[in-house]
Amino acid sequence: MREKIEKLFYDTFSFSVDRMEEISAHGSSRRYFRCVSGAVRVLAAYNADRKENMAFVDYAGQLRAKGINVPEIFAVDMENGIYLLEDLGDETLFDFVSASNYKEIEDVYTRVVKILPKIQVEAGKEFDYTNAYPRKDFDSQSIQWDLNYFKYYFLKLADIPFNEEELERDFAILKDYLLDCDCSYFMYRDFQSRNIMLKDGDIYFIDFQGARRGALQYDLASLLYDAKANLSEQLRKKLLSVYIDELKKYVSVDEREFTDRFYAYVYIRIMQAMGSYGYRGYFQKKEHFLKSIPFALKNLSYLQDNVVLPVKLNYISHLFRQMICSEKLRSLGGDSHKLTVRIKSFSYKKGYPHDVSGNGGGFVFDCRALPNPGRYDRYKDKTGMDDEVRKFLEGDEQVERFYGNVLGLVRQSCSEYLRRRFTFLSVYFGCTGGQHRSVYFACRLAEELASDDNLNVILQHVEQDG
Repeated sequence: MREKIEKLFYDTFSFSVDRMEEISAHGSSRRYFRCVSGAVRVLAAYNADRKENMAFVDYAGQLRAKGINVPEIFAVDMENGIYLLEDLGDETLFDFVSASNYKEIEDVYTRVVKILPKIQVEAGKEFDYTNAYPRKDFDSQSIQWDLNYFKYYFLKLADIPFNEEELERDFAILKDYLLDCDCSYFMYRDFQSRNIMLKDGDIYFIDFQGARRGALQYDLASLLYDAKANLSEQLRKKLLSVYIDELKKYVSVDEREFTDRFYAYVYIRIMQAMGSYGYRGYFQKKEHFLKSIPFALKNLSYLQDNVVLPVKLNYISHLFRQMICSEKLRSLGGDSHKLTVRIKSFSYKKGYPHDVSGNGGGFVFDCRALPNPGRYDRYKDKTGMDDEVRKFLEGDEQVERFYGNVLGLVRQSCSEYLRRRFTFLSVYFGCTGGQHRSVYFACRLAEELASDDNLNVILQHVEQDG
């Protein structure tokens, strides 16, 4: 597969890949590789599902043509399931939430919800769903699939007992209510924080290949009740109001009716997500998915206590109460108090990185007193991620003493921050160009801290990730 990626890269850009590294695809079955050659940086995606690839490539072209920020597709090898696309960096909206204060989070989410109606209404006009994957409409069949997902992959696997006849009766009531509205809009389907990228102050959107025609409320429910983003109810209500005000620029809105139906779509989205957590966690044994469940239970608890739908779903509510009270389910969130450590490399020529935490704390380590690989021609085009540069620095007495001091200080702070239940620590490494020494130390520290289950480590190279 790597050889095929290298060939597609060469056929597209007329030069070879210098460096290729696989990056996380989160819960996706796709695989992503960052390909770098000089100033060119692209992602290569591999996916064995041809229809899903066709949907993504087609939809990316349509959305870009309508002015929506989605990655540009540079080349496609459909026979081998490979395509090259724009590299948007590593910072998702979820990452931003993990390291930002309330005001910063509110500002970015406000921008996102103001863009959403443009995607759903404006970009959705005359949208061609010929290559829809797996279905053109979020219709009764689509909803039933989601409900079955919840029933068989969550309730069954989580050992929540249920009466199938009563449950199906409520499912039928819910489906009728959900579909009793205009379902002709562009429905992104998975509009959540890990599918929204932040780069150079702009907002981009990825993983839209499951889009279809549907109701406006679904995507907003996906965004605001994204479990691990863990937004406050105060912020959710404010963003709901912002969205409705923006939506009025495109279509007429009955606010009361829209809001009632919105919360019904919140329920179906939470059930779909629960099914996904169960499938990935219990069935596929990817336990980190189970740790989203307590956050979803928290959302259900609020909704059960504070939201009254126009339709009665007595048996579903009964099951939700069982789930909320389940000690087994609530205990799954063992990492809910992890400390996020954001590690960055940067160039002093460009200035200090922006503090995204809002607390102004953390460390900035100056690497400029250490041996500089950049002075040697053979390292000019390399970075601190390359083996040659690592070997140059590793073992040097000054380098090892510097790193030992850094590690001691950072571990001391991590220990104390965890004890005091702080949530964020920044560690920045700076050198002259942000290419060699700072990158090396940032990578080395991130690798060391990543083995600590109490820490959520986020690594960013300001100059390399551009």
